[in-house]
Amino acid sequence: MTLRVVFMGTPAFAVPTLRAIHAAGHEIAAVYTQPPRKAGRRGLTLTPSPVQTEAERLGLDVRTPLNFKDEAEITAFAALEADVAIVVAYGLLLPRAILDAPRHGCLNGHGSLLPRWRGAAPIQRAIEAGDATTGMMVMRMEAGLDTGPVALTAETPIGDAETAGELYDRLATISADLMAEALEKLEAGTLTFEDQDALTARTGRQPVYARKIDKAEAALDFAGEARLIAARINAFSPFPGAWTTIPFGEKKERVKILRARAETGSGAPGTLLDDRLLVACGSGAVRLLELQRAGGKPMAAEDLLRGSPVPAGSVAGST
Repeated sequence: MTLRVVFMGTPAFAVPTLRAIHAAGHEIAAVYTQPPRKAGRRGLTLTPSPVQTEAERLGLDVRTPLNFKDEAEITAFAALEADVAIVVAYGLLLPRAILDAPRHGCLNGHGSLLPRWRGAAPIQRAIEAGDATTGMMVMRMEAGLDTGPVALTAETPIGDAETAGELYDRLATISADLMAEALEKLEAGTLTFEDQDALTARTGRQPVYARKIDKAEAALDFAGEARLIAARINAFSPFPGAWTTIPFGEKKERVKILRARAETGSGAPGTLLDDRLLVACGSGAVRLLELQRAGGKPMAAEDLLRGSPVPAGSVAGST
């Protein structure tokens, strides 16, 4: 027996899960994704989402409503008579009528160890906070924000100097495997759920809100603790990209910092302690490992320094 599934997702993160559901032989009644957005150098070209591109490649019915405020959209969704809806980074609020329409409700693939990091940016906030581990969870959606009961969990360590982009790709693969397992158990009638209050009591993980990343957060201040500064750099890579100013000769230049690692060292915050971009912080020092100059490509620090040395004693981050 296969399940009749509605898939709802938008970014590249959701594509492996869509592929896994399709490969498992489930009937995908429709794919919902956000409408094409303007992109390109001049912002004039309408570009479909990665999920829409993949769904069309697979020959699936694609639907792109702006929202579910229109009663006709809710009626059309209910008419699909789905067994279950699978939601992975869709990006639209689902009203109660949508959550209740499928026979088994809506299952969400969420990139954190709930109840920690509910909300919009769980992957980035876990790295920024210095969490040692994170993971994917399959939960049943309800009206609250990521508050539904959890069915399956897959934990994974956060690597030293691992960026959000790297963790994003790894969790996307984990999500696909976990959701395929969830659907297999749902078919067999063995998928069970644990309330998040029970999860908190069992694991000690308290609810924390993962607020959306604001570009204003990306400016680095080296007065803080090196461990947390390095974590923020890695959390904001590749987007929005933490930045600071670095002196190249007589000119200071704004540079994105895409990877970093905390190390030992002391000095006035922002002072370079060697000629390999070790920057003193309020506590400890941070090694800048990967950078991107304006208009350039991401480069390892040693490659950038070959053509543009920055000697010890230089100061980064000051105006």
